[in-house]
Amino acid sequence: MLWGVSFDATPLSGVVVEFLKTARRFAARGHRVHLDLGYDIKADKGAFFRPYRDEAQLLPGWVTLDRVEGVEDIRGYDREFVDRVLTRMVQAGDDTLRPEIDRVAGELATRIVATWERLGVTMVMVENGTLPENVAYTEALYRAIGRYGARHRLGRFVFWRDHDLMWQSEPGIAKYGRFPYTGVPAPRNSPHIHYFALHEQALARTLEWVPGLPNIDVLPNSFTIAPARIDERNAAFRRDHGIPEDVPLLARITRIIPQKRLDRDLHLLSLLPGVWLFVAGDVGEAPAEHARLAGLATRLGVRDRVVFGGWLTPYDTALPGRYSVRDLLAHATVVSFLTSYDYESYGNPVSEAIASGTPYVTSGYELYDVVYGSFRAPVLDIRARDLPDEAFAREVAELITDEGKRAEVVRANSELGQARFGTRVVDDLVDRLYPPPMGAGTRLSVVLPVYNEAANLPEVLRTLHDQRALDKNLYEVVLVDNNSTDDTVAIAHAFAAAHPDLALHVIHEPEQGVSCARRAGMDFAAARSRNRPDSDPGDRFYLVSADADCRVDAHWLSELSAAMESSKAAIGVCDYYYDAGHFTGRPRLWDAIQRTLRCRAVTFALFGGFPDGKGFAVERDAYERAGGIEIFYQLQDGKFVNHLSDDWDFGIKVAGGGDAITYAPRSRVEINPRRVDHAIDEVITGRAYGSDGIIVMRDIRPSAPSVPAGLDLTEAEARQAWEFSIKDFTPKNTILPVLLTPALLEDDAVIAFFGAGLAARLARRIAEIRDEMRVADFTPIHSYKTPSYRLYFEFADELFACLRRHVGEDIGHPPPLPPCLAAVPAERFAEFVRYYCEDRESGEAHNYFGNGGVF
Repeated sequence: MLWGVSFDATPLSGVVVEFLKTARRFAARGHRVHLDLGYDIKADKGAFFRPYRDEAQLLPGWVTLDRVEGVEDIRGYDREFVDRVLTRMVQAGDDTLRPEIDRVAGELATRIVATWERLGVTMVMVENGTLPENVAYTEALYRAIGRYGARHRLGRFVFWRDHDLMWQSEPGIAKYGRFPYTGVPAPRNSPHIHYFALHEQALARTLEWVPGLPNIDVLPNSFTIAPARIDERNAAFRRDHGIPEDVPLLARITRIIPQKRLDRDLHLLSLLPGVWLFVAGDVGEAPAEHARLAGLATRLGVRDRVVFGGWLTPYDTALPGRYSVRDLLAHATVVSFLTSYDYESYGNPVSEAIASGTPYVTSGYELYDVVYGSFRAPVLDIRARDLPDEAFAREVAELITDEGKRAEVVRANSELGQARFGTRVVDDLVDRLYPPPMGAGTRLSVVLPVYNEAANLPEVLRTLHDQRALDKNLYEVVLVDNNSTDDTVAIAHAFAAAHPDLALHVIHEPEQGVSCARRAGMDFAAARSRNRPDSDPGDRFYLVSADADCRVDAHWLSELSAAMESSKAAIGVCDYYYDAGHFTGRPRLWDAIQRTLRCRAVTFALFGGFPDGKGFAVERDAYERAGGIEIFYQLQDGKFVNHLSDDWDFGIKVAGGGDAITYAPRSRVEINPRRVDHAIDEVITGRAYGSDGIIVMRDIRPSAPSVPAGLDLTEAEARQAWEFSIKDFTPKNTILPVLLTPALLEDDAVIAFFGAGLAARLARRIAEIRDEMRVADFTPIHSYKTPSYRLYFEFADELFACLRRHVGEDIGHPPPLPPCLAAVPAERFAEFVRYYCEDRESGEAHNYFGNGGVF
């Protein structure tokens, strides 16, 4: 059950609307939602202790209006008390009211907790609670949260969002005191609260006020990015307000108070002949200001083109018989926001314009660049000129009259708006911090990173759904969308709707890269798995990686699960294969692929192998012990990029930490042949996933195959492809396991593979290199490069003899040495191998070994 409390004390304000947008996410998960509008909190809205009347009609049906019981019975707690605290303690610094505040706060806290207990509250959302309109109530909330959270052993069950703070609300008159705001209850490091600020400056200012405050994030106001359209419901908007249908319309959405500087809009209008202005605001809030503006409009000769249209319902609302801000924007040509420099905070009218597909003009108020600096609009520099002049009016006139420019501005702003404050931004943050619950019986979470996989996704999801020998309630799928621009997400949602027997969650990871997406999905599943109701703490939970371009066999998950359960290993590695039919007529290519897979089968069975993103499982506790998936960054063309091999790096961390890896040969994944078809030139030349020490993902999904069907490799190409494949394979799969776990060299099966003499010499050499490099390499990404490459060169002939003996004579002999090593004297070979393998600046060693592991 979710309890919301707004400190705004109005039934349908912007604060309430933002609450509804976020609460809707929880309501969709089955939370009951109760909302306290704050009538018993905020004194200046004239509703203190007023019973609810018809306010519920303004809210969605899934919201129940509620309030804390018995507040009116607290001695001395009334509107006058709240006003007195604000003026005497907060503004004037008079601390003599502190004992009375403490008493009232204590009684309020008791009643808040009693209300939450009665309702069974599990989640609380506080909107604008830090703004010190009612210090006693804020203090009571903190006490209630601490008491209730400790009693029920809740984690961070409070979502505390501040839309306004002291430095953003009437700073000129210091309504809330001066920094460091000694009369204001500061945010506190509670184990039960996660704080949210609207933008980066609010976050920075909060941390300046409360240094070291943990658990605070930026959460912008969110909007559905979709053009506002004229429809049957709002078609009469202009007619009802006396606005001609064919005139350009400026829209100003505002409170009609001096701080909003509506005089600027009137002066601008006087410079724009034929343009009309609609002001959406309550003319009764400050009658003197309304009268002043009406008089100014008359003096400027624009009164007949100004409509004071009264209060409209907020942007994302639709009430019978009432027009909304969005209805206005459907008819508007341009939105105006020529406001005061130091009064505004987020500037919602600008967001609403961007979201609705309407161009806007604005003043350069203090926080404009913080929130909207990258968007396209004419900006009035009010530090240089207080009122619009002819030059600014020409910019606005061009935006009004040039349809092509307006369309381009709308396109650019809409794209940026989607990324900055589209509804998905909020949904993703809510899902990360308050993930949806997981079924008690769920034991496996399959994480599927995706980027523009609309073509492959239906079949991949089908294979995940059609798993045999495993009940659907035992596993779920977490699809991580990595900024797809095609129908990937829509396909996933449609599949979930059509297959309700399989739990399918769709989350978003904004940082591009499969490593980031895999980590986001596994972190999401791991966190949720710890909150399963009534689950057996002795049950192991598994995070499973899948690939969006690979199909899994029908027993993939059951075999992988069985191998993990029987071995109690930390990681389980699958078998991978290609469909032989796809390579008909290409025997040389097929031979190179099969030799690599045969080598893998032998070494994986011996050492357990290393995880590949196409299919592996990791036990949740082992995942968390290793610190999760690590994102390693490299510089490419002057920019940081994700290193591709996060799966291998993770396996190295787990094995290096002493945890076991097991091979599940009957858990099989079919590799998509596009990995070969569209990267064959790079495979042949050892540049499949980068060069010069950079390993990055490249898109291998062109519209047409780059290799004509049936075209085989030449003998020279096949030899080169095989050499790069085996050079990539051997250091990773025959050396790295024993390098990380030298005790393996005492295992009978491993000794039988290497032979007793080679096993002993490897053990001695590994000990020497590990001691020599103990402070030289700290990151897992390097642990298979430098030392593994060195051991490869020193033992290559003997390692290949082992492979020929256990895999087949067709494995052959080591490829030729790099020319620079071929001329090195034998007695100095190991010395110069070290120099060569540590030459990371040029990437020569990387280029020699290549990354032909796409086989």
